[in-house]
Amino acid sequence: MFVEPTHKLDVLGHYCPVPVSQAKKALGKLTKGSVLMVIADDPETMHDMPILVDRLGHNLIEVQRVSGEFKFIIEVCI
Repeated sequence: MFVEPTHKLDVLGHYCPVPVSQAKKALGKLTKGSVLMVIADDPETMHDMPILVDRLGHNLIEVQRVSGEFKFIIEVCI
């Protein structure tokens, strides 16, 4: 299922904890129903981002892995 992101966060080149902390900050500024695409290249985000999204009460719609980059599509639920 493809959902068009309403916002994009590029954290390419940054390593833990920057991608997760920046995603948390960005999600906190968005309203319910917004969709954030986070683009990262730190392999740790594959573990950390789903945990963050779950703890914050949002919905991880999709994770894409392409050429060493990870795209997380997150729906803001609260």
